[in-house]
Amino acid sequence: MKNKLHTWKNPLLLLIGIGVANVGSWIYFIALNLIVLDMTGSPLAVSGLYIIKPFAALVTNVWSGSLIDRFNKRNLMIGLDFTRALLIFWLPFFDSLWAIYVFVFFINMAGAMFEPTSRTYITQLIQPEDRKRFNSLRSLIDSGGFLIGPAIAGLLFLIGTPSLAIFINAAALFLSGWITFFLPNLESNRAAPTAKFSFNLLKKDWAIVIDFSRKSAYIMLVYFLFSCLVVLMTAVDSLEAAFSKEILLLSDTEYGFLVSVAGAGVVVGALVNVMTVKKMTTSLLIGLGSVFVSIGYLIYAFSNGFLLAAIGFFVLSFFLAFANTGFQTFYQNNIPVEVMGRVGSVYAFVEALLVIVTTAIFGAVAQIVSIRVIVIMGTLIMLVMTIFLSIILLHPYKSNFHPTAKTRHHL
Repeated sequence: MKNKLHTWKNPLLLLIGIGVANVGSWIYFIALNLIVLDMTGSPLAVSGLYIIKPFAALVTNVWSGSLIDRFNKRNLMIGLDFTRALLIFWLPFFDSLWAIYVFVFFINMAGAMFEPTSRTYITQLIQPEDRKRFNSLRSLIDSGGFLIGPAIAGLLFLIGTPSLAIFINAAALFLSGWITFFLPNLESNRAAPTAKFSFNLLKKDWAIVIDFSRKSAYIMLVYFLFSCLVVLMTAVDSLEAAFSKEILLLSDTEYGFLVSVAGAGVVVGALVNVMTVKKMTTSLLIGLGSVFVSIGYLIYAFSNGFLLAAIGFFVLSFFLAFANTGFQTFYQNNIPVEVMGRVGSVYAFVEALLVIVTTAIFGAVAQIVSIRVIVIMGTLIMLVMTIFLSIILLHPYKSNFHPTAKTRHHL
């Protein structure tokens, strides 16, 4: 028991840092929306904040993987946390919307770079046999942040202002970076990068990712299909408020309850996931989770009132923890650490591009045809795609195409 606790000391410390940053990000998310709305009185100005994130990801993911794979991951995580903390700290002092947009753009750039960096460091730190458990605990912490963050934000608004909430988020990110200082430096002997950062280097790195994708077609097909699920979820979610208010005719209170049901589903699903994760294979977690997420969306799409919509919300949010845990474990076990930053960044670039295009198409079709039609179409495509994903994951001969952590490709 003592040895097990010692083994999990660093992973638990990492989870604490992730949890602190996650709660802070929810506080920041709500507070910034209110600051911009109070400043401009324009819902369109608030919508601009949502557009900035995928565009920042597009700009960043083109080149960030080349840096991530060549730099010390722990130190890069610390630097990115401190950078975001400093940028966020200055937001309340601006009275110009465009200045806020510029800073939010750079904050999102740092966030887009942090995700593949932390994923690579997690893969280095966590032993293969512990990754499912770690990822399930991370899902639980993320779901906790989903509930705790807005609650803390609400309390801060009672005793202070949205600006105070922004400062709290800056402090949370600074604390997260400080916690990371106490994690082991797994690349202490890594020399400074010798290759000069250039367009030719980027071309070479993209060629490496394409070559890896070609040689590991099964792995990257699973990756791409799961990314498509995320894209479709985002596009459908963009119509959630309009669908609930205009099609289901829900009141503001009922819509609030609907969001609360989703929050409850996330937490309950994450708890069950933690308790059952050892008994489920990675393929089953992804396959079962993604199909039932799609079923939840389908129930919601065909609902005609609050009750059925709430059931759909609970089902999709419950199984989201299973799908995410399975996918993170699959990714960690099958992408070589030495190219993980580049692979993750390139595919994140593609995902961000698809999010922008698909969300725009869904919005346009909703205006021209109807919200109900495009939501049903989107969820049906989602279901067909996740069934196909499950079939290739659970195929009895998949082991021929699915290398384990010990037999991965090395470039």
